[in-house]
Amino acid sequence: MIRQVAAIFLLFSFALQVFNRSIIVLDYFANTASFAKSCENKARPMLHCNGKCQMMKKLKEEEKNEQQNPERKSENKNEIVSSQFFFATVPAKKARVPKVFIAYHSTLFPQPSAADVFHPPAVV
Repeated sequence: MIRQVAAIFLLFSFALQVFNRSIIVLDYFANTASFAKSCENKARPMLHCNGKCQMMKKLKEEEKNEQQNPERKSENKNEIVSSQFFFATVPAKKARVPKVFIAYHSTLFPQPSAADVFHPPAVV
């Protein structure tokens, strides 16, 4: 139970970090009215801003935070592609398996007699 909760928490926190810009845009579309209330372009309704300026401010602020903290960027993270390079490998010798011949005679095994009874109807 604790492992599942920890795994869900880690996945959720990873998703928040990766999709932080998408979350800001989703927040804008979910709460357009609250963004429109704090819009800077209320005096100019012909711009049809509807709070997009506030959303852009938040996106720029997030980008600024990413530039200040380079460890958050995924570009600076090293990925482990294969663990093959980290462990010593020992070449395995091929085992020689002798070929075994099994005697087979048809009288030792029962013959399928169901083919005589079960067959498709004959075309007349």
